[in-house]
Amino acid sequence: MIRKNTSIYAKFISYLIVIVLINLVGLTVYFRFDLTGNKVYSLSPVSRQVVSTLSEPLTIYVFFTGDLPAPYNTVERYLRDLLSEYSLHANTFFNYRFFDVSAEGEAFADRTRENRRLANNYGIAPVQIQAIEKDEVKFKNAYMGLVIIHGDMLERIPTITSTDALEYKLTTAMQRLNNKISALLNLKEKVQMKLYLSSSLLQVSPHMGLDDMSRFPGEIEALVESLNSHMYRQIEYSHIDIDDEGEMQNLATEYNLMLLSWPDHEEAGVSAGSGIIGMLIEHDDTSFMIPLLQAYRVPLFGTRYALIGLEDLENAIEESVASLIGINETLGFLADHGTLSLYSAPGSQPGMSLSNFNALASQRYTIREFDLSERGIPEGLGSLIIARPSETFSDYDLFQIDQALMRGTNLALFLDPFKELSQGPTPYGQQQTVYLPFDSGLEKLLEHYGIRVMKSYTMDESSFRQRLPQQFGGGEQSLYFAPVIKSETINSDLGYLKNIRGLVTYKISPLELDKERIRENNLRATRLFSSSQRSWEMKGNINFNPMLQKVPTSDAEMQSFDLAYMIEGSFPSYFAGKPLPEKPSMDESIPSPQEGAQDLSEEKDPFIEGITGTGEIIPVSVPAKIFLVGSGQMLTDDLLDKEGQSPNSTFVMNIIDVLNDRMDIALMRSKVQRFNPLDHTDASVKALTKGFNIIALPLIVVVFGILVWARRYSRRKSLAKLFNQQR
Repeated sequence: MIRKNTSIYAKFISYLIVIVLINLVGLTVYFRFDLTGNKVYSLSPVSRQVVSTLSEPLTIYVFFTGDLPAPYNTVERYLRDLLSEYSLHANTFFNYRFFDVSAEGEAFADRTRENRRLANNYGIAPVQIQAIEKDEVKFKNAYMGLVIIHGDMLERIPTITSTDALEYKLTTAMQRLNNKISALLNLKEKVQMKLYLSSSLLQVSPHMGLDDMSRFPGEIEALVESLNSHMYRQIEYSHIDIDDEGEMQNLATEYNLMLLSWPDHEEAGVSAGSGIIGMLIEHDDTSFMIPLLQAYRVPLFGTRYALIGLEDLENAIEESVASLIGINETLGFLADHGTLSLYSAPGSQPGMSLSNFNALASQRYTIREFDLSERGIPEGLGSLIIARPSETFSDYDLFQIDQALMRGTNLALFLDPFKELSQGPTPYGQQQTVYLPFDSGLEKLLEHYGIRVMKSYTMDESSFRQRLPQQFGGGEQSLYFAPVIKSETINSDLGYLKNIRGLVTYKISPLELDKERIRENNLRATRLFSSSQRSWEMKGNINFNPMLQKVPTSDAEMQSFDLAYMIEGSFPSYFAGKPLPEKPSMDESIPSPQEGAQDLSEEKDPFIEGITGTGEIIPVSVPAKIFLVGSGQMLTDDLLDKEGQSPNSTFVMNIIDVLNDRMDIALMRSKVQRFNPLDHTDASVKALTKGFNIIALPLIVVVFGILVWARRYSRRKSLAKLFNQQR
């Protein structure tokens, strides 16, 4: 008996030791399994990368009131787990701390008064929440926020009432603070900045109206030195004077630097020659070329030249360097030619405000608006949004857009092929709107690249349903011009679209791909989403009155239409092999040339007209992307929510991230997309499933019961027979 008890105690002690050892191992070796489909509770690769590459201390102060009621208590628990996960993958510069903050007048207020004061100093204020205590609904003030401190900069999330997209908010906030510092300090090699400027150009520059060119190299060197002081000396600058024509030709061919050649000019004492000008920024086998000299044609006055302004050059250098090291956060937005406005204004067209998009994009990017007619498209811009232009682009405007694409500026085009015009009230007093086909000029660029927007609208049986008021009989009415895009027609092969299960569109036009042109241009076109097989076109007489819309009786009119495309590759310029388009002038609405350009009031200069060169037009782009959708409505407040939680908002922001080489951010945002509707089921399948549940399942149970009863009956007979034989 004693020996048996000893054995039991020995086993108990052994098990206890094993449990203690397992817990000790768990303190240093931590892992967990995330079995959710989208890996919602696991850090994304970009989150791990951000905290593991910190170059300076980053501290997160979390202010939460203790003992919060459900569901807010789970938020704090999730936040603790999330920050713990960050800490596991972070380097020594990452720290976080939780502060227990009770609101004024609650228990332990004396103990947390200092924490409350600290929270208020950082701009974290209490919010009012609803709690149920002793069967009574009460309201209480609670602190639920955090602040991220990095050097002398900080970002705050003042209110955290949900775990939705919390990792995305934290990672992007830390990335904004950390990106530039860490990216620059962690560079293994310096960014090479080379000014190519042949001294031979200095002898002809005064005759081109460029008297400042002789001072230009010194001004650029001073500008780069100023930039280098706050870029941690990571720019290595050099001025290269090239006089060999063969070398000039090679550089012009490889990097599209401007190469000018001129004839003898005896009166000015200028001998025939050539020269090259441009700035090249290189890092890690990637390069950006910044044109320093602009050539343009003016009606009646011929070709004119202008040097880039120093302010524009500074912006171009900063954005080019940011693009090279992967931290460019500038988003271009075209603000003229009748495009949609980022700001809602009194008297603006209802439903056409982009204020929600502006709020969402501003969290991640610095939106830079500009007018083509004033200063053109900035150099080094990562991407450019053109949202529903309603005025025609001149050839010179199209030239600027085309050349921006050639330099690597990605385009996001939200185009409408019709223009809405009001024609006064109908006999019933309602405002009448007509839709006229509209060509902005962008169409010829797109057709040259290999895609076009059709002059029609997509109608779909799979559409948004509008509830009717009781005075009209109640019920629902299908708005066929608002197709609902379901998961089966969304390209889930793309990671940033994988978790988007549905979209709502409105007044959207089909796209047509010129496959032959795409193949000739060696481009890659990827369909992003399309309409259902039960869709058709509305063209000719456009009318959006739901009462007048009917589904076609013939299935021959039904088909699926492609509605959004991403095209990637090296695009051929529409203007390659063509003369420079003329820049409009001699008009009060056209700004005067930049400082340093020749006075346009002078007559044509035969010497200038005799100058020839290459690099004025970039013939083929560096690798670039074009996103195209035939609907300006995709950016409006009607389809985007301000919180960014809807599938439409996720889709649009993912597209913007992909165009700005932020694929990792797009993937992280997509994984928290919760909208997951049921797949469409045919009526026959529904009837079959219903019949199976009503008839087949009971029959299966009965049959199974009979089989069990038969087996038991057979077993009893076998046992009885065996027992009788033994007797």
